Amino acid sequence: MAIPARLLVILLFASLLAAQPRKTRNVVLVTADGLRRQELFSGIDPLLMREKDAGMEEAAGLRNKLWAETPEQRRARLLPFFWKTLAARGVVLGNLEKGSAVLVTNAFRVSYPGYSEILTCRAQDDRIRGNDPIRNPRRTVLEFVRQKLGLDRSAVALFGSWGVFDAIGESRAGSVYINAGYQDAAGSARLEELSRLQREALSPWDAVRHDYVTLEMALAYLIQYKPRLLYIALGETDDWAHDKRYDRVLQTAQYFDQALQKLWRTLESLPEYRDSTSLVVTSDHGRGSLRSDWSGHGAKVKGADHIWLAALGPDTPAGGEAAQAPTAYQRDVSATILDLLGLPWREFCEDQGRPVGLVVGR
Repeated sequence: MAIPARLLVILLFASLLAAQPRKTRNVVLVTADGLRRQELFSGIDPLLMREKDAGMEEAAGLRNKLWAETPEQRRARLLPFFWKTLAARGVVLGNLEKGSAVLVTNAFRVSYPGYSEILTCRAQDDRIRGNDPIRNPRRTVLEFVRQKLGLDRSAVALFGSWGVFDAIGESRAGSVYINAGYQDAAGSARLEELSRLQREALSPWDAVRHDYVTLEMALAYLIQYKPRLLYIALGETDDWAHDKRYDRVLQTAQYFDQALQKLWRTLESLPEYRDSTSLVVTSDHGRGSLRSDWSGHGAKVKGADHIWLAALGPDTPAGGEAAQAPTAYQRDVSATILDLLGLPWREFCEDQGRPVGLVVGR
């Protein structure tokens, strides 16, 4: 049967588009632990903004700063860089109200399984059921990128606020550079200063340092070592939620937005990264939507399987907020990173995750 001429033109255009070399040379992955889609897409939650048991009784100033009549206005007040720059110039998926979903596929819906799914292109088996700091049994995308590009260890790096990332980030200890939890960093005066600071300005949690330290360490490392793949894992949005401090969740979400802005401005200021770097941003799990479960997550919490995904870079069309879009999955993040770098994602992911079309432009 003859193929219609119009279809031939479409197929030829698609093949030419797929054959075009990627402009992305570097990727920076950022995660905000447990940052709910409710805040990301709708800003301060009317259900929680006066909740006495969530630290909001004396938060009038915060409420006045973040409240507005529409979800779009509220989210722009909470996350101005995310919505005015990243979303405007890139793409954001996961707003269920607009027909876009990003789903966790692991059954546990807690942090380690979520991060492992992000980094290994698949939901783990029963070896990774919770947050115990056991070595990741599967090779991660960080290790794969280093191998495929023949990079030095310093060229693939992970900075995490949570100490367990030392186990999550690599299947073979020492494969990539990892600095997580209250771990010292050396190599520059700034890194050594931050190493001291993290022990002087302790967080309320033994295994999680302040996100400020994690971000600033990552930026200092970025400037000095110029990694091709950098993963920055921020954590305080989750820990304050578990402590039922909604006021602090909002404040750390604001800091997350400021961190993205500072990171992107740094990338644009460096010739090694300007116009050749893709930023991918997501979360490890969702949370509940009720007064009784907003602070929690896990297999039994409704909504904990719903997350979000955003991207900005030279190969990502400026699609804005996705609507009526194909469902994306947490396991797709690694495939998306590899596709952006022009690397064989099928070899790593096999029959599991695949690149998110709205991010990679295919």
